[in-house]
Amino acid sequence: MEKLYIPQIAKAVEATETFEFKELIEGLDTLTPAQGVISVRHVGSFIEVSAKASTIMTLTCDRTLVQFNYRLVIDNSEMILLAVPLPESDYPREREVETDDLVESLPPNGYFDPAAWLYEQFLLAIPYPKIAPDAPALEITDTKASDNLAGIDKRWEILNSLKLSE
Repeated sequence: MEKLYIPQIAKAVEATETFEFKELIEGLDTLTPAQGVISVRHVGSFIEVSAKASTIMTLTCDRTLVQFNYRLVIDNSEMILLAVPLPESDYPREREVETDDLVESLPPNGYFDPAAWLYEQFLLAIPYPKIAPDAPALEITDTKASDNLAGIDKRWEILNSLKLSE
């Protein structure tokens, strides 16, 4: 996938570049090529990126350590600010950072890398925890807290006897 020159996106029909893809994404270990549609729209001070894509990846179950195939599906959109970055010498030695300042940005005359963006989106789509569909369910036993405490250390029994009746 080629990088897109941001000023060229603004000159496209309706300021939008849309294309279908079917290829392996570098750094993402998948069984099948990622395939889908990505659209990049230039909206003046930002670009809006949206994609619908899928691929199949082999994951290891966190419960059973058995490998299983998992279909990763993304249907995401993101707005990326177009801003000229400050030279490093202009940054103050210390700076208060607001949560609103933490946005992704690109230079207005730079390039947008759709493969890198898709890589990030697929990584965020990997489930946590990774549980295989045929993994056994966890058994949760319902025991009283006082029974647990008495089984751990007998000194807690004395404190239990001090409880006020309700």
